[in-house]
Amino acid sequence: MDQDLATRLAEHRMVGSAPPEERAWLIEHGDLTKFAVGDVVTAKGETANKLMVVLSGHIAIRIDRGAGSHKVMEWRAGDVAGLLPYSRVVSPPGDVAAEEPTEVLRIMREMMPGMIHECPTLTATLVHAMVDRARQFTSSDLRDEKLLSLGKLAAGLAHELNNPSSAVIRSAKTLDEKLSDVEQATRQLAAANLSDSQIAAIERARVASGGSVEWSTVQRADREDEISGWLSDHDLSDDSAAALADTCLGMKTLNEIAESVTGDSLEATLQWISAAAAVRTLTSEIETASSRIHELVAAVKGFSYMDHAPTPEPVDIRRGITDTFTMLGSKARAKSIKVSTSFADDLARAYAVGAELNQVWMNLVDNAMDAVGVGGCVSVRALNEADSIVVTVADDGPGIPKEIQGRIFDPFFTTKPVGEGSGLGLDVVRRLLQRHNASIALESAPGRTVFEVKLPAKHASI
Repeated sequence: MDQDLATRLAEHRMVGSAPPEERAWLIEHGDLTKFAVGDVVTAKGETANKLMVVLSGHIAIRIDRGAGSHKVMEWRAGDVAGLLPYSRVVSPPGDVAAEEPTEVLRIMREMMPGMIHECPTLTATLVHAMVDRARQFTSSDLRDEKLLSLGKLAAGLAHELNNPSSAVIRSAKTLDEKLSDVEQATRQLAAANLSDSQIAAIERARVASGGSVEWSTVQRADREDEISGWLSDHDLSDDSAAALADTCLGMKTLNEIAESVTGDSLEATLQWISAAAAVRTLTSEIETASSRIHELVAAVKGFSYMDHAPTPEPVDIRRGITDTFTMLGSKARAKSIKVSTSFADDLARAYAVGAELNQVWMNLVDNAMDAVGVGGCVSVRALNEADSIVVTVADDGPGIPKEIQGRIFDPFFTTKPVGEGSGLGLDVVRRLLQRHNASIALESAPGRTVFEVKLPAKHASI
């Protein structure tokens, strides 16, 4: 027996606690292998066929989940990597490669039954290591998927906030200019010493200019031409034609005010009315845009349950689904996707961790939007069924081929192009639903794919 190797195994952090005869079995049935920096120990998709006792160096698994390659698991001297006893791992989720010169003792798959029989102490140690590794993978997967969901949330929110925030800034700048115009026209009117009947006529015109009318481009151009002609007929500058065209002033009202007010006073009156109407329009735009921002912030707050402890509670899934569509609104508009929701009037509440449930809706709806083409349809329905709440997420995309339908919930399996999918979304959905004693099923054919989630409506232990 190789005494140097025996000494190294005796000093090994994991293997060293095994009886000498079990370490001797490893030496007899294993082979010493060296890897240079960059050598692929086991390629992604390749069958994991060996247990590796790491004697020196450093090996790691790196995965590209759409944001560049990053390390998800690593082993150094004193660790055991690769295939472990009773493990169901078929292949690694990414390339296992040497990060520095590495030396391992390999035990091939065909030797595993003999090792389990001849090395019970070592086997028990390795099974514990396998449980720890599975826990670490699960924790890493959930953390990465939460980061991806956070990225989708941030991207969606940025798109949604861009238009109303820009509208607020633009309207606020214009508002300052229009207020100056109102002040100037007000000073001119105050200096004109108008009579009570003239002031009353101006007030009637101001009231008539209010309201909201959606002019088409052609109608707007025709109005401006008509008003410009009217101003010319009354020997007035047509500088205010465009502003007056945006109001609700009709020709009848203009003629009535021209009968009461003339000359410079008429021009100041029209400037004052148009500027005042513009101020009202701008304040309305600011209010609308600010309300939209408030709605988006409320949607994010509701979606993330940021003011709730991560514990089960009665959850209104209608709000979570609605907030999800709000977060993905920019994506739907970019592809002209038709979205629809339908909820039972008496829909029961789910007893769940709201933030986790919303992560389920985010993944399912986002995948549906990815699946459909431009102008496609995505729909969500929720209804009561006995003691359950049934939620369906449907799309009219090309469907999922039958030969891969059984694999879509597997970790790291994705039908999306490289860099566009992590292969974790549906795996995380499945795990989160399992935590809630819920289930998910799939029906898919060309032109229609439906994911059905069944949640318990009564209290359940999570």
